[in-house]
Amino acid sequence: MQIYVCVKHVPDSAANITILDKSRIDENVTFLLNPYDEHAITEAVRIRDTFQESEVIAVCIGKDDAEKTIRSALAMGADRGLLVSSNDDHDSIETARVLKAAIERTGEPALIFTGKESIDAEGMQTMFRLGALFDFPVATNVIKIDVDETRAVIDSELSGGNVNTYELSLPCVVGAGRGLNTPKYPTFPDIVKSRKKTVKKFIFADLNIEPSKASMSIVELEPLKQARSPKEITGDASIVAQKILTILKEEAKVI
Repeated sequence: MQIYVCVKHVPDSAANITILDKSRIDENVTFLLNPYDEHAITEAVRIRDTFQESEVIAVCIGKDDAEKTIRSALAMGADRGLLVSSNDDHDSIETARVLKAAIERTGEPALIFTGKESIDAEGMQTMFRLGALFDFPVATNVIKIDVDETRAVIDSELSGGNVNTYELSLPCVVGAGRGLNTPKYPTFPDIVKSRKKTVKKFIFADLNIEPSKASMSIVELEPLKQARSPKEITGDASIVAQKILTILKEEAKVI
């Protein structure tokens, strides 16, 4: 069984991001493996270990520096990596086409994992576009998955904490949510071993990706501004509790 995990090289969320020219960021910050992809890698490795002659392949599109993210995936247990080298920015439409081309050149996927979203763009589209290109069923924000030779039974968490259970035929695409597992972070020996694993590189232009009739582009980037207006809540405990409940329901709309 070949299990592919699509990973993304993203800026560290703790970094101080500077916007340049209203359409790009200063990339002189730390980049790392997208946190949701850590759950995808961990689950892919778990499934691989239950099926004989299986392997996990981490695949990424990005600049040459993105090999560091693939190495992180290898240190977490992936067997080999694929890097499509490109200095350009690609929307989710083109990204899905690139990932499909790289996967098809190297094997036949039984499962394709992604994170449910990336922490930079937060588009939450690539897994659906990839599924459409392959004609595979797709589920996202997956918090549980059981796999046999022909199907995957998954729990997908919806808004408000509701959960739907689906049965997907293999091959399929799965977007990992935070509730799926606790990522298994690598030890020093894992990191050392990962340096000996193979990362196959493709040049974007060599994949001959057909241009899509549709595309998306960044119009403008703006720093997030959070306007806060603290309010004092007075009264005894029961009154304070009731006021907090009202705020959570009517203003925050979280319950």
